[in-house]
Amino acid sequence: MSGALDVVRPAYGRASLAELLPSVLAVLGVPEAPDPLGLTARLDGVRRIAVLVVDGLGSYQIPLATPHAPTLADVARAATSLTSVFPSTTPAGLASIGTGAVPGAHGLLAFTVNVPGTDRVLNHTQWWDDPDPVAWQPVPSRLAVARAAGVAVSMVSRPEYAGSGLTVAAWRGADYRAAPDVEALVTGMLDGLAADGRALVVGYHPSVDTSGHRFGLDSPEWRAAVSELDVLLARLVEGLPADAALLVTADHGQLDVPDEGRYDLDADPRLGTGLRLVAGEPRVRYLHTLPGARDDVVAAWREVLGEDAWVAPREEVVEAGWFGPVPAAHLDRIGDVVVVSHGLTAVLATAREPETVAKLVAYHGSYTAAEMMVPLIVVRGV
Repeated sequence: MSGALDVVRPAYGRASLAELLPSVLAVLGVPEAPDPLGLTARLDGVRRIAVLVVDGLGSYQIPLATPHAPTLADVARAATSLTSVFPSTTPAGLASIGTGAVPGAHGLLAFTVNVPGTDRVLNHTQWWDDPDPVAWQPVPSRLAVARAAGVAVSMVSRPEYAGSGLTVAAWRGADYRAAPDVEALVTGMLDGLAADGRALVVGYHPSVDTSGHRFGLDSPEWRAAVSELDVLLARLVEGLPADAALLVTADHGQLDVPDEGRYDLDADPRLGTGLRLVAGEPRVRYLHTLPGARDDVVAAWREVLGEDAWVAPREEVVEAGWFGPVPAAHLDRIGDVVVVSHGLTAVLATAREPETVAKLVAYHGSYTAAEMMVPLIVVRGV
C-alpha cells in the first residue's frame, strides 16, 4: 500500500475514466470515436464488448481482494490503471464513464451539490426527475452515440436504479436490464453480448463499495463481497463469445478513516460559522457561505484543519483543473469554498446529514492514490 496517500491528479484526455467509452466505441467502429487508451490495437477483431464497473474496487484494493478472489487474481495480472475523476465519487465517476466527459462538463460535481438559486442540497444517488436529468446533465451519453451508429447497447444494473436521475444522466440511450443479484447480472450482460452484430453492454456491481463503506476494507463482510464478485467474473469470462472482450474497471477506490481523523463541522463553532449550507461528502466538502463570509471561512478552516486538508476558494480549485473545464452554468454547483481531505481524515456534518454517513468506516472522494487509481482489466473471449 506504499504511496496510497499520495496526491494523484486526474489524467483527463489521456487515461482517466472519461477516456474509457470513447476508446471502446473506436474498437466497435463508431465513426470519429477517438481512442486515447489505444484499445483498437489490443482488441483487433472484437465486435462485442462488456464493461463491468465494480463500485469501490480501486487499484489499491486489488491486493487486498485477490486472496479471496482467484479469478480476479488471474485476470488482474495484466491490469493497467486509469485515474478516477475529481471528486473520486460515484456520481461523478459514473457520469464520466457514461458520457466520456470530465465532471466540469457533465455537471455531476459531487455526491451532493447545492441546486443553484435554492437552499436545496441534491443527493445524486437519491434523485429522480427534479431537476430534469437531461437538463442537469447536458452531455449525450456515449451509449446513445453508439446506438446511433448501429451498435446494440444495453445497461445492466439493480432494478431500483431503473429510471433514476443518475441512470438517465449517465446511461441514457441504452436498453435497461434489471439485475437484482449476481446471477441476473451475469445473464443480463451475456444476453446483451448475444445481440446480432456489434454490441456494447455495461454492467454495474455495487456490493464491494457498500460493504467497504459499512464495515471497512478487508473486513469479513468486504471479503464476502469480493468473493461474490469473483463468482461474477468467473461466469462472465467463461461465457464470453470468441469475438468479445470484457473490460473491468471501477469508479473510485476507498480508504478507512479512523475516529481520530474525523472532524465534525457541526460540533465545532469555528467550522460552522459563516455557512449557508454544506454539500459534497466527508472527503470533499463544498461550503456555501453567507454574503461576505467566504474569506473568514477559508481562514478559520485552514487554522483548524491545518495540514489535514486543502482549503481553497472555488476559483482556485477550478483554475487548477481538478474538475476539467467548468462552464459558467455549472460553477455554482461547487461551493464557495472547497475542502479536500488529506491522509486519513474526513469532515463530518452530523447535524445536516443522515447519521449513517458518520457511521461509515471507509470513505472516498479525495485525490489520494487509494481513491483515485482504478484498474483497467481486459479479457478477450476464446
